[in-house]
Amino acid sequence: MIERRPFASLGGANHGWLDAKHHFSFANYYDEDRMGWGPIRVWNDDTIAPGTGFPAHPHANMEIITYVRDGAITHQDSLGNIGRTEAGDVQVMSAGNGVRHSEYNREPGTTRIFQIWIEPKTRNEAPSWGAKPFPKGDRSGQFVTLASGFEGDADALPIRTDARVVGATLKAGETAEYPLSASHHAYLVPATGAVEVNGTRIDARDGAAISDETLLRVTAIEDAEIVLVDAA
Repeated sequence: MIERRPFASLGGANHGWLDAKHHFSFANYYDEDRMGWGPIRVWNDDTIAPGTGFPAHPHANMEIITYVRDGAITHQDSLGNIGRTEAGDVQVMSAGNGVRHSEYNREPGTTRIFQIWIEPKTRNEAPSWGAKPFPKGDRSGQFVTLASGFEGDADALPIRTDARVVGATLKAGETAEYPLSASHHAYLVPATGAVEVNGTRIDARDGAAISDETLLRVTAIEDAEIVLVDAA
């Protein structure tokens, strides 16, 4: 089953410095039919104006993955970590038993990110943070694992949950496949471009809520950049 969730149907709020769209219920947006997808609790599509960002605030017991689409985000947290993550790259914060962090766009231009929250498998562990570059050329025509809690994904950023975050860049007409367990919940969003997922058209920034599928065939209708979460 693949349920298309058009970008125009998403909740959200425009705060001036932040234009946020929510694939699932978040903050002041509530939809009882979109509370999450399996253990995936948040998928925010955030556009952040230059010189602005999220001031220090707390989190606990959540795996928070930030995929930078354009620009860069600068992270600072109560663990002493400071880092800048550029477009196409990924950062992961395991909030564990509690951490405070800020995320700012220190760039001269607009920054656009996907921020994804996934429930952890274990709770109240020590918090951690990490970031890693993932060149888009390495993802050309295929899915590459960006963050994972599954064994065997040693090159990915670690997360403390039975889930995998993957990305691909496809030229128009190219197809990439991704095997799924029928019991898993998957959620796919094209950052750019339109694709067909097992025959269902998904346009840029639409969501595709996927269940009861064992193989995804993703064909690019236009040049596309794709992010997919596969969660047990």
